[in-house]
Amino acid sequence: MEKKNIDWANLGFGYIQTDWRYVANYKNGAWDAGALSADNMIVLNECAGVLQYAQTCFEGLKAYETEDGHIVTFRPDLNAKRLVDSAKRLEIPVFPEDRFLEAIDQVVLANEAFVPPYGSGATLYLRPYLFGSSAVIGVKPADEYQFRILTTPVGPYFKGGARPLTVRISDLDRAAPHGTGHIKAGLNYAMSLYNIVDAHNCGYDENIYLDSATRTKIEETGGANIIFITHDHKVVTPKSPTILPSVTRRSLMTVAQDYLGLEAEEREITLEEVPSFAECGLCGTAAVISPVGKIVDHGREICFPSGMNEMGPITKKLYDTLTGIQMGRIPAPEGWIRVIK
Repeated sequence: MEKKNIDWANLGFGYIQTDWRYVANYKNGAWDAGALSADNMIVLNECAGVLQYAQTCFEGLKAYETEDGHIVTFRPDLNAKRLVDSAKRLEIPVFPEDRFLEAIDQVVLANEAFVPPYGSGATLYLRPYLFGSSAVIGVKPADEYQFRILTTPVGPYFKGGARPLTVRISDLDRAAPHGTGHIKAGLNYAMSLYNIVDAHNCGYDENIYLDSATRTKIEETGGANIIFITHDHKVVTPKSPTILPSVTRRSLMTVAQDYLGLEAEEREITLEEVPSFAECGLCGTAAVISPVGKIVDHGREICFPSGMNEMGPITKKLYDTLTGIQMGRIPAPEGWIRVIK
């Protein structure tokens, strides 16, 4: 299929309307068959559950061309499972995992002309989401729901390479103990908006949140998990029941152990031990790994030996290996790459 006339090399990370999106509706206790739609507008009752009580959750993943010309997605089964977990926690009817994967395939194929060419640095970003669509005035779950997948071509998250970030330790909390920090709920991101705008206004790239129970342990940022590298090249990531289980972070830990022969550990990490690490990175779908050069803790600067000019050497190896797997240059573990075409 002929590609759309888009300047792929200069795409930003923003929304561009594509031709098709997937829509399924839940009514009378069941999901309908679902279908592709050319209409990018959503019409809702003014009292819809999503508008009144933020009953919504979402996922994020990418489709892209590999070096051999296939169109693929990366570990979408984990996104399907995480959406199930999010839906259960928010009293939203589960959208079946097998149907999730089929819907991803359908919407990518329908928008094949928007899948950027290999080597452009761009991808087709996919946003599956669930929300309460029927009227709710009392505090209770909605009776009707929509599952949708929108797509949009996006450029690399960082133009010209990933410069090391400066982040701060936040005074605010991201998630409560026994709350919703472990799911991808829209409400988690809404509450972080004030803090990220304030961080940017103060000259920081992101916030690092501590555990809200003791405020002594590292958790994650507003939109990414965190990894640290020790001086003896061990990969360490925080362990907490209120951290979102990032697909990218889980993949990086496997890459560290099975591809690079490094020790990888998920454990509690205290703020006080952070200065002992050699490298730090934020990991997620958008950028894979964003290197961190400096963490500021209320005036105390924690500067990593990897510096403010480029990725640290181990972080770079992790990034290169995982992106090599994603793009087909390095053999992938079984089940990691779903070939759509």
